Amino acid sequence: MASVTYDSASRIYTPGARPAINQLHLEVADGEFLVLVGPSGCGKSTALRMLAGLEEVNEGRILIGGEDVSHVSPKDRDIAMVFQNYALYPHMSVAENMGFALKIAGVSKEERAERVKKAAEILDLVPYLERKPKALSGGQRQRVAMGRAIVRSPKVFLMDEPLSNLDAKLRVQTRTQIAALTRELQTTTVYVTHDQVEAMTMGDRVCVLKDGVLQQVDSPRNLYDTPANVFVAGFIGSPAMNLFHAKIQGEGLVLGNDIVPVAGGHLAKSSRDEVVLGVRPEDMELTEDGTGLPMTVDLVEELGADAYIFGTPDGIKTFQPFIVRVDGRRPPMRGERVFIKPNPNHVHLFDIENGLRLNGDVPEHTPHASLSDVEALADSED
Repeated sequence: MASVTYDSASRIYTPGARPAINQLHLEVADGEFLVLVGPSGCGKSTALRMLAGLEEVNEGRILIGGEDVSHVSPKDRDIAMVFQNYALYPHMSVAENMGFALKIAGVSKEERAERVKKAAEILDLVPYLERKPKALSGGQRQRVAMGRAIVRSPKVFLMDEPLSNLDAKLRVQTRTQIAALTRELQTTTVYVTHDQVEAMTMGDRVCVLKDGVLQQVDSPRNLYDTPANVFVAGFIGSPAMNLFHAKIQGEGLVLGNDIVPVAGGHLAKSSRDEVVLGVRPEDMELTEDGTGLPMTVDLVEELGADAYIFGTPDGIKTFQPFIVRVDGRRPPMRGERVFIKPNPNHVHLFDIENGLRLNGDVPEHTPHASLSDVEALADSED
């Protein structure tokens, strides 16, 4: 096991162009499970490949266990990588696939068999050791790929979207197994995914990237509760946070025909007379007295106990519909006009100019962001 350090590491494909990874400074503790997440093209796989030695480090350095490996060959870094495709040899049995790297390394037949058996027991693969990959399900093949990494007892596990080829139910099951397994083995793990649900449920910490720049790294709970800038706020959360401009009036914000009080003097930090207000769908509620923001319901998603209503609010420019979580047994009907207001204890305030959080601490060097960044994110997902 070992710690991992990105020390102002950059990957520059074209001189003068925007770096794919730009001055990444990141510490991964010994035994930690860190997830790299972000929109397509953000650089998360590039960062992982830099750690693996598959991409050059043009500036800065990368350390594993305190040793600079920036220019060390991949085979000498003592890492094991699990890819999106399983990359199993079709003519070999499960046992042969899992032990192949050990065979190449000159490990004795007896020790190979012992290490393969131990890994197979951990992964519940013992009944399948003599099967060929074609006789396995997708989830079993992915476990074999995991087993091939485990038998090597590496310092660091690297996983590049290993669940992308699995169906939804199997992904949930397998991600639980991977998270439990890595914690049992206590091996440092860096995991790349585009699926924020995976990121939030698996990682000890989650690192959010955009355009090769680190936006925020923190525990899943802190990312959700206190996003450092408006981009992280718009990216983390499913459904997405409602984000819009709101005028400041005294110690509150104007929302429709109501004033939402904001305690703590945070509004005084704003550079202008308005802020970007963020409210998560579960922190919006319907009012019975006609106060708040009027909205026409465009769509209702019924999910059983809960339902989400999507709507167009009056007098507010938004790049995507408002989303409000309501009681799934009595949701409003499509076309119905409702009034909504946020829970004042769970609002997120961001500066109009730089997009940084106002009601909470912001880590040093947090990059600036704007609603246009979130709008571009929404467009890329359409």
